[in-house]
Formats: sequence, structure tokens, C-alpha cells
Amino acid sequence: MTGRLKGKTAVVTAAGQGIGQAIAAAFSREGAKVYATDLDVSKLDELAKVKRRKLDVRSTRAVQAFAEKVGAIDILVNAAGFVHHGTVLDCSEQDWDFSFDLNVKSMHRTISAFLPGMLANGNASIVNIASGAGSVRGIPNRYVYGATKAAVIGLTKAVAADYIRKGVRANAICPGTIESPSLEDRINTLAHNTGQSVEAVRQAFIDRQPMGRLGTAEEIAMLAVYLASDESSYTTGQIHLADGGFAL
Repeated sequence: MTGRLKGKTAVVTAAGQGIGQAIAAAFSREGAKVYATDLDVSKLDELAKVKRRKLDVRSTRAVQAFAEKVGAIDILVNAAGFVHHGTVLDCSEQDWDFSFDLNVKSMHRTISAFLPGMLANGNASIVNIASGAGSVRGIPNRYVYGATKAAVIGLTKAVAADYIRKGVRANAICPGTIESPSLEDRINTLAHNTGQSVEAVRQAFIDRQPMGRLGTAEEIAMLAVYLASDESSYTTGQIHLADGGFAL
């Protein structure tokens, strides 16, 4: 199908790689006018037919200024995030504050900034990237990450409930383990820190997936297209698992 998002304007955060990049590309192919944002704007060069913009989602001032320039939009995708490895005993206050600022408060910033225009437009959709780790399932060594992603689900449901009759829907996608540059970095770091081979660490990620493989960013992007489109107009406040059976 093509043209599923024709006539719609979308903002996608963390579009420089991985899930965010795949979503921005898919939205563009489906006819949306896409503002692809990232803190490192050079990462956006791989995207075609989008408006590339630098955006620090940890800065309230930057987000508000960006929203004022862009104006009213129809779709907001919050894909920025960071995976902290470790238990409560490995989580400093700095780790906690950084994780919640990037994984949760960034969504508060963007939603606060763009919601007035979305309400004015009506028939708008917010898609937040959560995770299978958190309130869906407890994962070892994902203490603060799981806490942030549980918060994302709570945030999503709250927005959906507040605006359910005002033309704005909000849904969360909970991916399993996805092939991405971020995952590669995490695999390399874990291998270095634990003394295991990169191949062994990678296989451990694969083995915990019931389907026996990792997911792709494009698979998550196709779900985001559905949630952003009018095809999902009767769906709000829900978590949508795309996890290869990870939550079973």
C-alpha cells in the first residue's frame, strides 16, 4: 500500500538510526511530510525526501522553539531512548536521572510542545516507543531502563485518556530486540566488559527471542505506519507488542 499518510505532517525524534530512521523513511514513502530530527544531524543524511533538523530532546527550550517553527502537525513519533544495563545496585543517581530525562521526559517535552497544534488539527496520532522490558515483562539487568519504559506506557495511556474525545490518539509500541547500530554498540560493550566474545553475546540476545531471530527496524516501522494512519482511528491508549513472542 502507498499513500497511507498522504497529506499528513509528521515529526520523528531520534531518526538518525535504527527504529527512528526506519519510521521516518516509511512515513516518507507513505506520503507524509516528515521532519526527521536527531541530536547528530549528520546521521540523517541517509534519509531521502525528508526535512532534516537537529533537535536535542533533552532541552525544553530547543523542543519548544522547534515546535513553534514547524507549526501544527498530525503525527508525533517519540523514538529517542537509551538502554542502561544493570541492576539497582549498578544504577547511580546520575544514571537514573539521565535515563528518565531521555527516555521519558523527552516525550513530555515533545507532547507538551506539539499537542496544541495537534488538537487544532484533529485526527492526530502520537506513537511512543516503549519496550517489552518494563511493565510488560521484567528483564534481568534492565532496572532503570525497565522503569523508564513502564513510565512511557503510563504516560501514553494518560495522554490517550485525556484527549480521547478531542481528536488525538496515543499508542505505544513495545519492540523486542531489534537489529540496530545501538544494539551493536551494546553487544560490543557487553563483550568487552564481560570478557565474552562478540559472537557469544550476540547469540545470547538471539537465544532469548522465541522466534529464534532478532527483529528489524522496518518491522517496527510498519506498525508505526498503521498507528499513525487513519486505519487505526479506533485504537488509542494501547501497547502494541512487536517482539517475536518475547512476552509469551
